[in-house]
Amino acid sequence: MSGNTESKLEGGCACGTLRYKLTSKPMFVHCCHCYWCQRESGSAFALNAMIEADRVQLLQGQPELIDTPSNSGRGQKFSRCPSCHIAVWSNYAGAGDTLHFVRVGSLDNPGQILPDIHIYTASKQPWVLIPENLPSVPGYYDYRQYWPEQSQERLQALRNNRG
Repeated sequence: MSGNTESKLEGGCACGTLRYKLTSKPMFVHCCHCYWCQRESGSAFALNAMIEADRVQLLQGQPELIDTPSNSGRGQKFSRCPSCHIAVWSNYAGAGDTLHFVRVGSLDNPGQILPDIHIYTASKQPWVLIPENLPSVPGYYDYRQYWPEQSQERLQALRNNRG
């Protein structure tokens, strides 16, 4: 949330069938410019807020899980509204079901969550300008280098609980 004050972090789909809230701030937020995310989002990038699945509370509805291919070849599961099919979060195979990648655009006030890093900038659209004060990398990144210590501890706790 990059210096943002923590406020009510609720969101949902376009038709209102699916509603959720984040019970804490995300661990880390990345803005991904890879071609795969561009295709999936239908936009120039995907803005993902990584947070523990148990910190995403469903308020209304039940998402439909859609298995989709991914660039890694391991796939991912999108959680979509069963009515309007808007994606609210996804789970990558490598991260498992315990870590949600919440689509920041599905929040009621997406401007309250800012990216911590821009990734896969080697494939970003040329008209997208990245602020000079934010880290950016041409591919993926080593979380140990960029994530705050508290977020790394949260991630380690998730890994420890997976067994």
